[in-house]
Formats: sequence, structure tokens, C-alpha cells
Amino acid sequence: MKLSAKLILFITSSKLAVVLLFVISLPFLVNGIVSEYISYSLRLQQDKVIRIIHKNGINYYLQGDNNYGSYTMLKEEYIALEPSTANTRIDTIKTAKRLVERDTLNYRILMHTFNYEGKNYLLEIGKTTSSINQYNKPLQRLALYVLMGLIALSLLFDLLFTRALIRPLGKIIKSKLIDRKFPFKNHPAPIRTSTYDFKYLDESLILLMEQINEAFEKEREFTANASHELMTPISILQNKMENLIGDEQLNEEAVVKIADMMKTLDRLKKISRSLLLISRIENEQFAKSDSLKPAALIREVLDEISHRLEEKNLDISVQLNDQVLLKGVNHDLLFQLFYNLINNAIKYNVPAGNITITDQEISQNSYLITIQDTGIGIAAEELPFIFDRFRKANLKENVGYGLGLSIVKSIAAYHNITIKVSSTLQKGSTFKLYFKLK
Repeated sequence: MKLSAKLILFITSSKLAVVLLFVISLPFLVNGIVSEYISYSLRLQQDKVIRIIHKNGINYYLQGDNNYGSYTMLKEEYIALEPSTANTRIDTIKTAKRLVERDTLNYRILMHTFNYEGKNYLLEIGKTTSSINQYNKPLQRLALYVLMGLIALSLLFDLLFTRALIRPLGKIIKSKLIDRKFPFKNHPAPIRTSTYDFKYLDESLILLMEQINEAFEKEREFTANASHELMTPISILQNKMENLIGDEQLNEEAVVKIADMMKTLDRLKKISRSLLLISRIENEQFAKSDSLKPAALIREVLDEISHRLEEKNLDISVQLNDQVLLKGVNHDLLFQLFYNLINNAIKYNVPAGNITITDQEISQNSYLITIQDTGIGIAAEELPFIFDRFRKANLKENVGYGLGLSIVKSIAAYHNITIKVSSTLQKGSTFKLYFKLK
């Protein structure tokens, strides 16, 4: 999962957790808010009554009676005023029951004692709890709607901010990793970012790419120089040995030993040529300006190697589309690629075995050639290393010096060909080559 997806998932989860917690606590919060509001409203009414009494006198309410009581039509609110005999001061708000015209109702009641002209009075102002609770659900809905709107806005802002924040990381991955092909030819440009961590990562990757490039260039230069310089002394030694063999004074034993030495020199010469070829491919010293048909190219390979098929009595089946044309390639390199693969299919096949070469147009831009044999196969643990140089497989058969498939790998990489290999011991191997037509 990408970092941006993880961040969005975490932010969304945390927001949903907040919403869930808020929904659970919302009734208690609303009840508390409504209760505080009612208490505040009762205090305002208390202050209003006290002001009226101080302005108009106590008889404004009592009208000559000892007490005063009034309530609304639906008994939702009431006010009561009567003399108080209590010596202590009362000033409280509580929930209690009151009997109003034979109805016992729950009220939120403010009780307040005050002194007027030397006498103590008790003021009660009440509001039914049922009328208070009618505000709860609308307030809860309103609070929930407001919360959902705020969560949606915050998610939108978080999404935009997260994308803007990690955009430099995406650019670093794309420019330094995804869109980069080894060896790195162009100096990568640093990504502009104000985030120190991303800047440090970008600079570290650039430095690492430069160090890898430098090491690769040194290795490639050494391989090319060593292979080239070895050719001269090898040729000189080969000529001298050929002259020695022509010397009539040498006995038969010495001639045999010199012949063995010449075989070793010949193998060394082939290794040097192969290394030099790989170096030239990696240095892109071959032009890719040819156009060819794979069917015709493989026929050329088979014409040159057909005698080996006859030696092992192998049956080869070629089913290729004669209309497919590959452009922007190097004829000689692709010839070498198919020659090495078919030669291996012959070399490691069983007597009277089979080789099948087929093709398939996967899409308008992709073309597949499959080379399948019935040979000795490759062990599963060896498959990841078959293209490595000078690596021998753990088989009884002699598999050469590990440069044939290395050359195949270099040619394939130079032509942007993807190679996939599958194999089963004692059943055979299959090489699949995926070409890009455009």
C-alpha cells in the first residue's frame, strides 16, 4: 500500500473514531448544555422579578395577598412568591416535583430568598423537564450535522495537504527509481521540496546513483581493456605453439601436450572475445538501425547450426509469423542472441529430443517468441543465476563458462527485451522473449 493511501486511511479512521466518540457522548453533552441554558434562563427571570419588585413594590405581585402564584396554560412554567420564615439564605436550582391543579409534574426549579422592607420572601421559578427535553433531539441533530460537515471539510483539507506533502516523495521515486534504467546515463536533477527528510533522501539517492555509475564504468572499462589486451599475447602464444607443433624434432608426447595447451588458449581466446562483446554491447557501440523479420532470422540461425541437430537426432518445430517485423534493432546481435539460445537447447537436450519455437502477438505493442526444449532442465535454485557470468550449474553435464547466457542478457537489455525462464529437471526449459514493437 502506498504511503499516501496509508496516511489517508489513518486520517479517515481517526476522524471516524472522533465521530463515534462524539455520537456516544452527544446526549450527555446536549443534556448538560440544555441544563446550563435553562439555569441561565431561570437566573435571568429571577433578576427580572427582583428588579420589578424593587421598582414597583412587592404588591405588584402579591396584590394584598400573602402569596402569589402563576403558571402558563400548559403548566410548562410557573412562578411563586411567598413570605419565608427561614433564617438561612436559599439560592439554588434543582429538579423537584410540584402539584399544579391536581397534576404532579417534574420541574427544574430556581429557589431564591431575598429581603424586602425587612421581610424575607421566597421566590420560585420553575420550568417542566419535559419542555426542556424537547430541545435535546433538535440540538443533537444540529450538532451531528455540523460535526459531519466539519469532518468532511477536514478530510478534504487533509487529503489535499497529504497529497501536496508527499508529492515530492512520488517525484523522487519516479525520477530516481521507476523511470531510471541502469546504467544511469543522465545526471538526475534534484527534486525541489521544503521537507528536509525528502531532500535528504533525494540527495542520498543521487549520490548513490553516481557511485554505482562510477563503479560500473570502472568495471566496464577494466573488462574492455583486459579483454582487448589479452587478445595480443594469446594470438602470439597461439602462433608460437603452432610453429612448435610443426617442428619435426618434437616427440609425440610433447606435441600432445602443446595441443592441449592450444585448446586451453583457444578457450581463453573465446572468453576474451565474449567479454569484449559484452563490453561493447554495454557501451552501446552497436547501431540499432536494422529492420528484420524474426522468422527469417531464426532460419538463418538454423541454417548455420543444422548439423548439430543431426548429430543428436533432434526434431525442431518452428512456427513463426512471417509478417512480424522488428524495427530499430541490430541484426548481428539478435542473431547472436538466438544462436546462443538455440545452441543451448541443442547442447543440453536429450538424444532424439524436441525443440519448439513459436511466437505470439500479445498486443499491438508486444510480441513474444518462445523457445522450448526437452532437455536436462535447470534446477529451481539455479534459475535466478543462469545469466551471471562464469557461473556453472550444479549438473553432471558440462555447461561451459557461463558467458553465453550473459551475452544473451546484455543483448536483450540493449534491445529492451524481457526474458522469462522456466525449467523442470529432466523435462526441459522454456525461454520467453518479450519484444516491444513500438
